[in-house]
Amino acid sequence: MRVLITNDDGIASAGLHALVAAFESVGETFVVAPERERSATGHAITLHKPLRAHVVTVPGSSAHAWATNGTPADCVALGMLELLPARPDVVLSGINVGPNLARDLTYSGTVSGAMEGAIFGVPSIAISVGSFRNPTFTIAAAFAVELVRAILLHGLPEDTLLNVNVPNLLPERIAGVAITRQSAKRFISRLEKRVDPRGRTYYWLTGDPSPVEDLEGTDTWALSRGYISVTPITLDMTDDRAATAMRSWNLTWRPARDE
Repeated sequence: MRVLITNDDGIASAGLHALVAAFESVGETFVVAPERERSATGHAITLHKPLRAHVVTVPGSSAHAWATNGTPADCVALGMLELLPARPDVVLSGINVGPNLARDLTYSGTVSGAMEGAIFGVPSIAISVGSFRNPTFTIAAAFAVELVRAILLHGLPEDTLLNVNVPNLLPERIAGVAITRQSAKRFISRLEKRVDPRGRTYYWLTGDPSPVEDLEGTDTWALSRGYISVTPITLDMTDDRAATAMRSWNLTWRPARDE
């Protein structure tokens, strides 16, 4: 197989290195990743400045690798349109330090890297470890290989990507694999107003988790109970329920008459 790997933690991330090491033994591995951390960039793409890519070496690896000044979505586009010699069989984004769950998916650079792969019509996976402290990547990397093999065997629906979150636990404590749906949990944003040593005001955006219950079958529920959460995500964001309800509104358009 031919694999394109990106992330949002940057080319020096240990999570990316673990993913590269896992796939080098099973396929032709290419890496296009940001030269610095680009977390929480969402699906930003670069339109107003040049994109640059330079060849780098991933420690302990012979993978073909580039670091760029772009976002994760930029990295995938660069790989698809220019840097790779041929179309990859799969795109992987990660392994992210910390989970990507619930409504946070809209901010995630990791998920957006996989989303860009799906936009190009390539089966794509975003994969994260559910801890910011002392994360280990061995289980996530090994599971990514097995999941890619399953995708290549069974396929994915068009315009679908997979968002995977792996508990930061010992192998024997992993409860299993759960196919999940996205939770409704979100962060309630807060803005802290501060003053720097020169007396100038600045702001720090922060927040707290909303008090929403972890409903059974959701990504947050699965991860909190030691399951590897695999959530299929679709690019079609249409709300069919709202569309059905709005048809009863009888919306019309009447152009204004000339006076």
